This record gives sequence, structure tokens and C-alpha cells, in this order.
Amino acid sequence: MIYTITMNPALDYVVDLPEFKTNQVNRVVEEHIFYGGKGINVAVVLKELGFDSCCFGFTAGFTGKELERGVQELGIKSDFVHVSNGLTRINVKIHSQQETELNGLGPVVSNEDIDCLYEKLKQLTSDDVLVISGSVPSSMSLSIYDQILKRIDTNKVKVVIDATGDLLKRTLKYKPFLIKPNNHELAELFNVELKTIDDIEKYARKLQDMGAINVLISMAKDGSLLIDENGNKHRLGVCKGTVKNSVGAGDSMVAGFIAGYLSNLNYQEILKLATAAGGATAFSSALATKEKIQELLKQL
Repeated sequence: MIYTITMNPALDYVVDLPEFKTNQVNRVVEEHIFYGGKGINVAVVLKELGFDSCCFGFTAGFTGKELERGVQELGIKSDFVHVSNGLTRINVKIHSQQETELNGLGPVVSNEDIDCLYEKLKQLTSDDVLVISGSVPSSMSLSIYDQILKRIDTNKVKVVIDATGDLLKRTLKYKPFLIKPNNHELAELFNVELKTIDDIEKYARKLQDMGAINVLISMAKDGSLLIDENGNKHRLGVCKGTVKNSVGAGDSMVAGFIAGYLSNLNYQEILKLATAAGGATAFSSALATKEKIQELLKQL
């Protein structure tokens, strides 16, 4: 079974308008509400690719109830911890001349709430995949990811980490199955300037030396680089299309990678599926569909 953890899920209110102007009323021309959070995005795309999963995380208030209802409506199983303080956040994403985001705070997660999550994770085994992705509420410690991995380390769960900075670094000693920083996040991790693909490869391999089993680096228009568990390098460019939405493209890559691995594809084919899934989201107003992913796979 595949499980995802989204520590700080959200209702994403996405609006389109020709021009965003400050200090005056802006009227949208199109609007959508998505049940968001990186782990939820992964679960949605996995379902498109034929894999069921279960979403863990924290929800609170009336917005939390709506998020849970929406996830269920998408046909995705969930087992969220219900938090008594605060609200599941609403994130406003403005698509105009540029993309602008206003992200809410999220609920106040107590130690008791975290213990409830730990209890749910006890059931995981070596047959399971756990995806931990995204930011954490301000009330939670940045050590939460490595605390989770510490508790399930003996279960030999395949863990996928999609996070940045210390959240990611702290997990490497537990040998996560996959990590997926982008090239800018990679540079920030080591406080360096990455000028060439060789530079990117060098520091991707450093992450592998630090414990990561597979390292996938997304590089926007420059495609992606994968250093697989055997130390082999795989490069791939991007699919052709018009970018409509950058939200969830990285999560879709993660979903594509997992689906490819569980389908027993080789790593070059896994990278192709991950790339097509990421592109299918980037070229759509919502998350990738199976049909769009299959269409883009023909380009690779």
C-alpha cells in the first residue's frame, strides 16, 4: 500500500484574471477550488496511474471537514488526525501576469496529535511506500520528518521525501528510498552556486553519499537528472507544451516515479513516466490525467 503524509494540507483557491493590481478591486474571470497539499496531489496522480493510496496528515475546523469530504469525493482513502485548535488553511493562488500565492497558517498541532499520527504509522511494513512531502505547520518542530523515520526505521518502509532544507537533511541518515529536490533547492542545501549539469550531478551524488538511495533533481525547462540506486545517471529533457500551472508538477513527478517503480520499469522508463506526469500537470489547469500523461509519454 502507498501512504502519503501532508502535514499542512489546504483548500487551494485558484483564480485567473487578466491583470492583478494592488490597492484596488480585482475581479476574477475563472476560479477553482482544489483539495491541496503535496501528499494529496501525489495520491490524486497515483490514482490516475492505477495505484490506490491512503492520505495521512492533520485537519482542523470547517475547512478541514471540507478537505476530507473533497478527498473522499476524489475516491481517495484518508485517515487524517483531527486537530482541535486552528483551521485547515486556505491558500489563494493568483494566476495573472505572474503567479502570486497567499498561504494560510494551518492548525496548531499538539504533541498528542503527533502521537496519534505515530500510532497510525505503526501498521506500515516493508511492503509499503510512505511519501512525506511539503512544509509543516509553524507549531511543529523541523525534526518531525526524521522523528517519523526513526520510529518506522525497523519496519523497512520505502520512504519518499519531497522537502527542502533541514527537513530533508535530517532524514538522510535513515536512507530514504527517493528524494526529489529541484536544482535551486539543491544549491541551497549545500550553499553553492550550480552553474553546470556536472555541478548538479556532483551534489546529487553527495546526497546519495549522505544516505539517499535514489536522487531525482528537477530542473524546470532543463529537464531532470536521476542518480539511481546503482549509481547510474539518467538525463531527460521536458515535454513540449504550454505551461498553465506549476502547482503540483513536482508532486506529479513523484507519483510517476512511484508508479513506474511499482510497475517494475527500469530507471530510464521510470524517469520518462515521472517526466510525463510532471508535464501533464504543468500543461493543465488541474492535476495530471492518465490520458494527458500517455499523450506526453509519446514525446519521450
